[in-house]
Amino acid sequence: MRPNTQLRDSTRRHFFSRCGIGVGSMALSSLMARDAALAPKKTHFPAKAKNVIFLFMAGGPSQLETFEYKPLLTKLNGKPIPESYTKGKRFAFMDSSHRSDLLGPKIGFKQHGQCGAWVSDYLPHTAKIVDDISLVTTCKTDLFNHAPAKMYMNTGSGLFGRPSMGAWVTYGLGSECDDLPGFVVLQSGPRGPRGGAVLWGSGVLPTTYQGVPLRNQGDPIVNLSTPKEISAAQQRQVVDAVRELNMKRLVETGDQEITTRINAYEMAFRMQTSAPELMDTSGESQATLDLYGVKDPKETSFARNCLLARRLVERGVRFVQLYDTNWDHHGGPTENLEKHMPLKCKDIDQASAALVKDLKQRGLLDDTIVIWGGEFGRTPMGEVRESTGRNHHIDAFTMWFAGGGFKGGVTHGVTDEFGFGAIENPVHVHDIHATILHQLGIDHEKLTFRSQGLDFRLTGVDPAKVIKPILA
Repeated sequence: MRPNTQLRDSTRRHFFSRCGIGVGSMALSSLMARDAALAPKKTHFPAKAKNVIFLFMAGGPSQLETFEYKPLLTKLNGKPIPESYTKGKRFAFMDSSHRSDLLGPKIGFKQHGQCGAWVSDYLPHTAKIVDDISLVTTCKTDLFNHAPAKMYMNTGSGLFGRPSMGAWVTYGLGSECDDLPGFVVLQSGPRGPRGGAVLWGSGVLPTTYQGVPLRNQGDPIVNLSTPKEISAAQQRQVVDAVRELNMKRLVETGDQEITTRINAYEMAFRMQTSAPELMDTSGESQATLDLYGVKDPKETSFARNCLLARRLVERGVRFVQLYDTNWDHHGGPTENLEKHMPLKCKDIDQASAALVKDLKQRGLLDDTIVIWGGEFGRTPMGEVRESTGRNHHIDAFTMWFAGGGFKGGVTHGVTDEFGFGAIENPVHVHDIHATILHQLGIDHEKLTFRSQGLDFRLTGVDPAKVIKPILA
C-alpha cells in the first residue's frame, strides 16, 4: 500500500504548528540559523570567476562613437546607404526618408595598447586598459525598444516574470556575504532605467534572489535605520518575535516565500551595521578617490558607484549591477549626439577604467568579471530632428569584458564597412549569458527552475554557445 503523503505532511505541519516555541521552533531555528538559499553552492565544473560587476549603459551607447572605427562611414557622411542594408529592416523611430543618410562620427579614433584596439577620443581612460579587456563588436539582440531590450539583456526574455541574470547567478551560486545581499543594484543619472525593478527582479525564482537597490544618500535602504528611541536590544526583540510568528506560519503553510520574509528581516537587521559601513568611503585614500574621479564622496555619481562596486565584491557580494542612464541619443533637444555623447562618455570613462585597474592591483580581477555595455547599439544612418542623432540598432553593437578568465587585448567579431551587421562571429545576447555563467562554473543548460510545469533558464530554449575565443 502506498503511504498517504498528503496526510503525513498535514499531520507533520499540525504537530509542529502546535509546538509553539518548543520542538518545532527549535528545529526551524536550527534550519534558519543562516539563509540556506544564499549559502554558497557547488558549481557544475571548476569556475574561473566568483563575482560579477555589470556596468550597464542604459539607453544604448553608440558603438560608432566609441569602439567601431569605420573610415568609409566618415568618408561617405550624408550619402545614401545601399538599399540592401536597410531592406526588410525595422527601426524604432526613423521614417523611410532618413534611412539612407549615412552619418559619420565627428570624433577621431586611434589604436591603443599592444593589441592595437581602436578606441575613440571620447574614451581616453578606457583606451589605456584595452590590453586587459575583450571587445566584442558583433553583439546582437532581438528587441529594439528600450524597456523590452533592457529586459532581454538582463533576463534573456522580453516577457515580464523572468529572473534577471543577477538573480540566476545568486540562485546558482549563493553568496559569500552574510551581512549584505547577494545581488546589489546601484544607479546613476537623472532617472532610473526604463523597465524599472523587473530588470533586477527574481521572476519565477524565490524573491530572496532579487536585486536590492542601494541608495547613495540617506539610508542605503529606505527605513533601514532604527529610530533613535529604540535600543539595539529592543530592535532584536522585535526581529525575534516577528521571526517566531513567521516560522509558525511557515510550518503551517509550507510557503517558501515566508522563508524569504524571515531572511529579509534578519538581513535588514545585520545591514543596519554593514550597509552604512559599506557606503562610508572616508577610509579610502585620496589616491583611490582620484583614480576613480570621485570629487565628493557623499555625492551620487557613476564614479562613486564604481568604487562601491569594488567594496561590495571585496565583501563577498556575488553580483553587482550599475545602471547609468541617458545614453539615448536620437537627436532631440536633450538627445543631441554631438553634444551629449561626449558628456556621457566623460561621466563613465575614468571610473570604468579605474575599476578594472583597482581590481587588478588588489588581486580581485582574476575572480571578478567586469561587463560594460547597454541594451543595443546605434545605426550607421543619421536621424535628423532638432539636432543629429542615431536610431536604435540591434544587429551589431559593442560590449567589453574584463577579468574572470576573459582574455585581454582581444577584439572579437568583424562588422561590415558601415558597422551595420556582423560578417564574422556574430554574438547573440544568449551567448553572452551562457559565457558569463560558464566562467562562474555553471552550465547554462543545467541551471533551470521549474514553475507552472515549465523549466525556465536564463538562455531560453534557443541554442546558445559559450564564446570560447575570448576566454583564456
